[in-house]
Amino acid sequence: MARDFWTNRNVFVTGATGFLGPWLVKELKNSGANVTALERDFIPNSNFYLFGLDKRVNLIKGDLTDYQLLLRCLNEFEIDTVIHLGAQAIVSIANRNPLSTFESNIRGTWNLLEAVRNSKSISRVVVASSDKAYGTHKILPYTEDMQLQGKYPYDASKVCVDILAQSYISTYNLPIVITRCGNFYGGGDLNFNRLVPGTIKSVIEDQIPIIRSDGLFIRDYIYVADAVSAYMTCAEKADLPNVRGQAFNFSTEKYHSVIDVVNLILKLSKSDLKPKILNQASNEIREQYLSSKKAETVLDWQAKYTLDEGLTNTINWYRTFLNKNETIPGS
Repeated sequence: MARDFWTNRNVFVTGATGFLGPWLVKELKNSGANVTALERDFIPNSNFYLFGLDKRVNLIKGDLTDYQLLLRCLNEFEIDTVIHLGAQAIVSIANRNPLSTFESNIRGTWNLLEAVRNSKSISRVVVASSDKAYGTHKILPYTEDMQLQGKYPYDASKVCVDILAQSYISTYNLPIVITRCGNFYGGGDLNFNRLVPGTIKSVIEDQIPIIRSDGLFIRDYIYVADAVSAYMTCAEKADLPNVRGQAFNFSTEKYHSVIDVVNLILKLSKSDLKPKILNQASNEIREQYLSSKKAETVLDWQAKYTLDEGLTNTINWYRTFLNKNETIPGS
């Protein structure tokens, strides 16, 4: 990452108080950027507050569904770079309540892109799509030229996000780069129904880890620090003709079953617990993983953290977080 690039650059980050957002905002601030962050909900245990970022950024209370607020933020803070992470990102919530997911993810994205179109200072936008947008394909890994055919509510919302971004690229020549990442993990994910934080929390509390599926679903997992690097690299190189308007996959290119990830967490935690397999998962794709050859070739980007290294850091973060009496790692 080019730290000089960010010095005094005005950056607007949506989803800043979620899981990935605080790690990204922290790195942007450490690189000299002026960050304006959008916060819909106050989440006191978010890394955003644990890192003290609320005292280092322009914090805007509001929602992606408020177009006038977005337009005001972009113009009044003279934003140069937009990084759009904001979304309802939990698959199970999307299945239970698709309308709220569609409102946040789809309407929120078209509002933001329209605000960008009507702002004169924007020189680059990074939009978070997802590997889930690809849907089910017989041939894996996913490559960027594959059709987006996600069918389930969360997957469909990310198809729409992706296509909206492509539409604004094609119609208005907006300086957008699209990211499609594997499953993020790392310290600060407070959605404990997700595999990695849920398993780690169970182990720390000496509770049997629960696997909702049959344990054989295949995914790729990308450590949060590698994800931050991916987003910042996209923004830094967005002016290049072979980057602007493009979509990029980001992955370690190592693929793991759910049961293998759980067993690795147990091993790294030195735990004798055995997981309980419920085999109750529905509306999820059995196998999905990405090729990031395009990112490696065009962006000179590669993941730096192995699953062992990333999970070790993550386990340490949650041990400290759940203890409550120590300083959070990375703060």
